[in-house]
Amino acid sequence: MSEPRRGCLVVLSAPSGGGKSTVIKEIVRRRPDFTYSVSATTRPRRQYETDGVHYHFLSREEFETGIHEGRFLEWEEVHGDLYGTDRHPIDSAVSEGRNVLLDIDVNGGERVAAAFPETILIFLYPPSLDELRRRLRARGADDESAIERRLARYPMEKEKGDRYPHRIVNEDIEVTIEAIMSIIESYRDKGEQ
Repeated sequence: MSEPRRGCLVVLSAPSGGGKSTVIKEIVRRRPDFTYSVSATTRPRRQYETDGVHYHFLSREEFETGIHEGRFLEWEEVHGDLYGTDRHPIDSAVSEGRNVLLDIDVNGGERVAAAFPETILIFLYPPSLDELRRRLRARGADDESAIERRLARYPMEKEKGDRYPHRIVNEDIEVTIEAIMSIIESYRDKGEQ
C-alpha cells in the first residue's frame, strides 16, 4: 500500500499591492484541493479584515512567545510589524495531500524553501512601479507615508524575486492564474514519474 501523495507547498511573493491576495483567493475559490495558509501578524486589523480569515491578529507579546516556542516556520518584521507562518497547519495540510498557498514576502519565501526544498517559489511582478503605486492608493488601506514605505522595499523585493525560479508579471488575473497552475502541475507531474 503506497503512502498518500503529499500536497504541494506554493509560495507566492510580491511587493505589497502586487496582487498576491487576489490571486490566491481566486485559486482557492476555483480549486478546492488548494488551501490558503493564514499568516499571523501584529499589524493592526484593517476595517474590512476578519481575524482568522485575512490574518491571525496577535499582540506583539503573543507573537514573540510563538517565536521562542518555535511556532513559526518563518517570520519577519516588515514596516515595524511582525508577520509569520504557523508551522503546524502547514505540516498537517501537506501530509494530508492538500496543496497549500502561502502569501509571504521574499525573505519568508527563502526561509520556507530552506526548510522545505520541494517548495514552489513564484514571484509576482507588478506591470510597472506606477501601477503598483496606483494599486496601493486604490485599496485605500494606507496613508501616503505608509505607501511610500511599502514602495521603498520594492527594489529589495524585486532583486530577491529575480532569483525565484518562477516569475510572472501580474497584469491580467486570468493569465496569472493560468501560469501559476501550469507551474504547479509541472511539479506535480514530475513527482508522479
